[in-house]
Amino acid sequence: MTSDADLDAPRRRLPRSLLLGAALTGLVVVVALLSLLWTPHPAEQVRVIARLRPPSAANWLGTDHFGRDALSMIMVGARNSLAVAAAAVGIGILGGVPLGLVAAARRGWPDEGVARMADLLFAFPALLTAILLTALLGPGAINAVLALGVFNVAVLARVTRGAALQVWRREFVRAALALGRGPTAVTVVHVLPNVAGAVIVQATILFAVAILNEAALSYLGLGIQPPAPSWGKMLGDAQTYLFTAPMQAVYPGAAIALAVLGLNLLGDGLRDLLDPRHKTTTLG
Repeated sequence: MTSDADLDAPRRRLPRSLLLGAALTGLVVVVALLSLLWTPHPAEQVRVIARLRPPSAANWLGTDHFGRDALSMIMVGARNSLAVAAAAVGIGILGGVPLGLVAAARRGWPDEGVARMADLLFAFPALLTAILLTALLGPGAINAVLALGVFNVAVLARVTRGAALQVWRREFVRAALALGRGPTAVTVVHVLPNVAGAVIVQATILFAVAILNEAALSYLGLGIQPPAPSWGKMLGDAQTYLFTAPMQAVYPGAAIALAVLGLNLLGDGLRDLLDPRHKTTTLG
């Protein structure tokens, strides 16, 4: 039986930004996964005779200047953008999180080295760093992943270090050290689980940044290379036909905006959910 106290207790609700962000991000993911199984037309099929056609029953979003189906390219472009962003964030997590944990646990020169590395990379904007690296290594999806991943390593190393330093000051960590546990055991058992929330939130934000930067690199011809569809490349190709087929620029632009908005909202919602300092209680 439910008591009056239980009925009067405030009910916690998931943040609205989390729900909306999850819905938008889920939509993009579903479209990307669907493209593995089905697209209205082959995304790379060129039909010059059907170039720049308006939306129709055969081509729901029309065709581009090569006669390729715009909807099919948007769907496959979602898959390519998510793959590049996921790989770049994965590199950041695998490289940055251990560096941040070691810096917080060992202090001294490891801590100083991680801090100076982050300062050096933060001196350049993420997109500029990616442009410089892809210009040196050559254009392509793999090099774009590496370029974006290098910056993510610095960001996640700093975030992990800051969160881990706070955990190291907690009483339960001091108690574990007093019981004879070494820094490595304390880091794995106590510190890592307590910084996971901050890492997840930051990784979500970096995912959105990676999608935006990948689109910018592809727009400049340094990211995913033709004939593989890319939202950024679609924007670059469509700018020549803004007056004759303006919607061909709107579709990839809207897809980028939707994906970035969804991930940013998801990150904000996860922050509110996982960080006690940002949690709010809603009466219902």
